[in-house]
Amino acid sequence: MAEPRFSVCVYCGSRPGENPLFAEAAQAVGGWIGAQGGQLVYGGGRSGLMGTVAQATAQAGGRVVGVIPQSLVDKEHANRACDELHIVQTMHERKALMAERSDAFLALPGGIGTFEELFEVWTWSQLGYHDKPIGLLDVADYYQPLLAFLAGSVQAGFMGSWQMDLVRIGTEPESLLEQLVQSGLRSAPQDGALRARI
Repeated sequence: MAEPRFSVCVYCGSRPGENPLFAEAAQAVGGWIGAQGGQLVYGGGRSGLMGTVAQATAQAGGRVVGVIPQSLVDKEHANRACDELHIVQTMHERKALMAERSDAFLALPGGIGTFEELFEVWTWSQLGYHDKPIGLLDVADYYQPLLAFLAGSVQAGFMGSWQMDLVRIGTEPESLLEQLVQSGLRSAPQDGALRARI
């Protein structure tokens, strides 16, 4: 397999969710990454949206890198079909390795694990620990309540609008991914800064 053109870290649920549009979006994300000759970096599971995005990437000819803690190997059904499957000891190791191996980050619908991963990489960005682009795919208005809450945080003076601007929000997988990848490749030479400072 040829060297991937880019690498996107995707955060998403280990469950499929109730709305079939969630799985369709995961399928579209993985399909786009694979069709564009890219690499998916994700949480290493084969259940829920995680499994969907990984399978779609592989089927479209992309490379798949999974990173999963030993404690979740059974719970999230580790995807042994990954091109690389890294089994680590802690969540800190998982998130650091996923970040290091990526040019950009994209959050799909998910639960508290997805939220935590998104907010951590967002926090790293605001602190200047990395300059890799971050995207939020708002499928079927899933993230609208969260975005409204965050807007309230800005109004209350706990966040600045510049912090909100650090995350690109979109509803169309292909156009959002295109933006993230183009921006991520421009910032790729500074990958070492993230590795050194997290």
